[in-house]
Amino acid sequence: MIAPNTVCIWYDHEALEAAQFYASIFPDSSIGRILHAPSDFPSGQSGQVLTVEFTVIGIPCVGLNGGPTFRQTEAFSFQVATDTQEETDRLWDAIVGNGGQESACGWCKDRWGVSWQITPRMMVEALHHPDPAAAKRAFDAMMTMRKLDIATIERALRG
Repeated sequence: MIAPNTVCIWYDHEALEAAQFYASIFPDSSIGRILHAPSDFPSGQSGQVLTVEFTVIGIPCVGLNGGPTFRQTEAFSFQVATDTQEETDRLWDAIVGNGGQESACGWCKDRWGVSWQITPRMMVEALHHPDPAAAKRAFDAMMTMRKLDIATIERALRG
């Protein structure tokens, strides 16, 4: 069954490799149908992988091997909620350690340029804290980090 709304992510030529990587590290993720191009297309030839249907944490996606025309930017990212520091570390380290790169405030990019926000749920709750001073301390702590550290954020909340 075709999903009523699907995220389409443009890759140069490694959509299948990216989908396999996502399925290997994220829960509720899998690879679906693979479409091989029925004829030549601007960035490839007949028989090459054109699209890959996959799911990332329950979100239906299509990876399109569209060639080098367009590049990923931070204007689109997956925000992944984590429950523990161990889960945060595991996902962050998998993305960055597989040719990705760190950014700020819980953001990182995978080797294909797709941006990810690996965000502990408690960070979101801290930013919505009823005490504005506590929320500010948590925010200020987050602004100094690359990978988010739950213990540091909790200390900032407490003051």
